[in-house]
Amino acid sequence: MKIYRVNMSKLSFVAEEVPEDWKVLGGRGLTSVIVAKEVEPTCHPLGNKNKLVFAPGLLSGTMAANAGRLSAGAKSPLTGGIKESNSGGTAAQRLAKLGVKALIIEDIPEGDKWYCLHVHKDGVEIKEETELVGKGNYEVIHTLTSRYGENTGVLTIGQAGEFKMSAANISVKDPKGHIRSLGRGGLGAVMASKRIKFITLDDNDGEGVKILDKEKFKKAAQIFNKGLLSHPVSGNALPKYGTNVLVNILNEAGGLPTKNFRMGQFEGAEKISGETMYDTIVSREGDPTHGCHVGCVIRCSQTYNDKDKKYLTSGFEYETIWGFGAGCTVDDLDIIAHVDQICDDIGIDTIETAGTMMVAMEAGILPWGDGQGILKLFTEEIKKGTSLGRILGNGADFAGKAFGVTRIPTVKHQSMPAYDPRAVKGIGVTYATTPMGADHTAGYSVTSNVLNVGGHIDPLAKEGQIELSRNLQIATASIDSAGLCIFTAFAILDYEPVSHALIEMINAQYGTTWSVDDWFNLGRYILKTERDFNEAAGFTNKDDRLPEFFSEPVPPHNVTWDFTGEELDQVFQF
Repeated sequence: MKIYRVNMSKLSFVAEEVPEDWKVLGGRGLTSVIVAKEVEPTCHPLGNKNKLVFAPGLLSGTMAANAGRLSAGAKSPLTGGIKESNSGGTAAQRLAKLGVKALIIEDIPEGDKWYCLHVHKDGVEIKEETELVGKGNYEVIHTLTSRYGENTGVLTIGQAGEFKMSAANISVKDPKGHIRSLGRGGLGAVMASKRIKFITLDDNDGEGVKILDKEKFKKAAQIFNKGLLSHPVSGNALPKYGTNVLVNILNEAGGLPTKNFRMGQFEGAEKISGETMYDTIVSREGDPTHGCHVGCVIRCSQTYNDKDKKYLTSGFEYETIWGFGAGCTVDDLDIIAHVDQICDDIGIDTIETAGTMMVAMEAGILPWGDGQGILKLFTEEIKKGTSLGRILGNGADFAGKAFGVTRIPTVKHQSMPAYDPRAVKGIGVTYATTPMGADHTAGYSVTSNVLNVGGHIDPLAKEGQIELSRNLQIATASIDSAGLCIFTAFAILDYEPVSHALIEMINAQYGTTWSVDDWFNLGRYILKTERDFNEAAGFTNKDDRLPEFFSEPVPPHNVTWDFTGEELDQVFQF
């Protein structure tokens, strides 16, 4: 294994040995440790002192199911703190098979030229890029697939990234040639600040992934894989309906944020639900279930066709459908799918920009429920980088300040996803306290609050929520480091043999003797590292709070956000 370090000011790269204390780190654990060690916390996120780090997970490139997640890390231009975002697609496994522990991109080039990187077994080629600058991600991926072949991995930014918008993401080619996203935190703007349009990955003749005890790994992987397939959520609900199965579930629970978090139920929920989406996909001859990376057994992704049975979008997620749907009171699934398609093409985070559209509706830029108006703002403003487009492309917090709006659903400047923190209180604790800004995946309390996975904690009551969020944030940091999909957590939480099999796979691969305690200690170490960075960047415990409008009761349960600052400060007392 090695580290590839690219210096964009010198247009050079070096291959480095992996430091001893990084050898059993991967994914989020490695990106956050590198950023914390090498990036000045007070630096400008788009300046030459920030670094962009890509790292496959500890289990990426192996036969472990759902271990194909790639982590990207940097100081976020959106939050101003440390950021890790992870995605499926074809990149993580290719980096792992090349023996690349991390790809670190540092400094910025002189002048206004754009570049591309080509990563292969002998290192990194840095070339000037002219053909694809200004193009959308679909055209980039299609062109590069034609140029290098179907098996080439691609990381790319669209127009939103080129404009350095704080909501810009990094798109990842998936096995079908479609798009997955390193979505949150504006890492596409960081990649643009390095003047890199795209990165291609060729793992031909790579050194491969070394496993010290192959037989032990194989046995543990079989237990792990079987557990994922036997769990009712990861083995049944998600493969059939995708993540959008949650629309009806959260609507029934009264936790589906509607009209910018004014209500917990949406009258049009059934029209945008997972069940409706499944029927639509089947009737239009789309693909209702496939994996976002090789080795995925949960297969919660899908291909959504338009009314003419032509491809429209894929990886059509609950959070996207909620945000542009219930959040903006739009009940037309086709319009939301078109919005998802343009977001993928221009390379911008759907969660952040859904929050931004809610803010725009608050400001009267659009009327509530105007799906066509949302689509027009993306195609006519954000994609073209107009003055209004740049305001919207910089996220909900930025837009709210520009429009004089006070009802802005953000924490640490990042938009809240699709769960009302008053009706699903555990997720509110996570939103408030995670170093990442409002991020449901950082500690997904919906497991116990709503889905009764890992036990049940009343979502409307305060009792047990601090501990739930704390434990899930710790476990998630470790899961992200392994390169595992977050949905593996359902089986890990409910089936003890699955959790032990996970640790046994790591021990078999790396020759470690980790216990369950060691696994959780890894998560604690990552969180402490991230919080220390944020503190040095200027964050305090006062940033671990929700916006004041959450003191309003939310129907139908008419519950409020009632955690004190002192209670929230207990989350990281470990």
